Amino acid sequence: MDKDKIDKKDHILDVAEKVFSELGFDGASTRVISGEAGVNMAMLNYYFGSKEGLFLAVIERKITSFQNILQILGNDERISSWEKIESYIEIYGDRVVNNNCFQKLLYQELTMNRRTELAEKIRSILMKSVSEVFKILQEGIDNGEFRKDTDMQMVVATLYGTKNFILNTPLMSSSMLGYDILDDNILEEQFKPRIKTYLKNLLKAYLLNENDNSK
Repeated sequence: MDKDKIDKKDHILDVAEKVFSELGFDGASTRVISGEAGVNMAMLNYYFGSKEGLFLAVIERKITSFQNILQILGNDERISSWEKIESYIEIYGDRVVNNNCFQKLLYQELTMNRRTELAEKIRSILMKSVSEVFKILQEGIDNGEFRKDTDMQMVVATLYGTKNFILNTPLMSSSMLGYDILDDNILEEQFKPRIKTYLKNLLKAYLLNENDNSK
């Protein structure tokens, strides 16, 4: 595929991500997306086939790049398991804030609890990233760096759940935190370093064997 076609597809995906985030999957239409992207319906259908195909392409583009980063991180034998988790939190914190539009899009669809083919495809895509985190945690357990009774599933729920609560309940979280969580500057300058520091401190105290008081 030549560069012009790649650029055009990326432009459509950028617009689609914005429209889906604002309207959700059900509320968005390919006609609105094609209009905002400045392309005709024939081109959109040629590239993506359907609204579902376009929606999955938006998700896959974001998640695949993240999965590649996680795989490289997980396979890096020069650093400890905890350093991998620290690096993951840094990367995750950046992506949560810098891709807030996409985060809202995912949250909207995941909270629908729909047992549809589309929902299953989304779940399957996201679980690949979860599996990469599980591998790092299991490595730490196996090499004795992390405590043997580490609850890997709850660690992942803590990572994702903290972000989901704060970013997806803005009225509640803004009141609780004392600043407007919808303000992009505040997200970048205050929330991003705060959530990174919190998650690192929390998981370090829980995961590392040196902090295990149950022995």
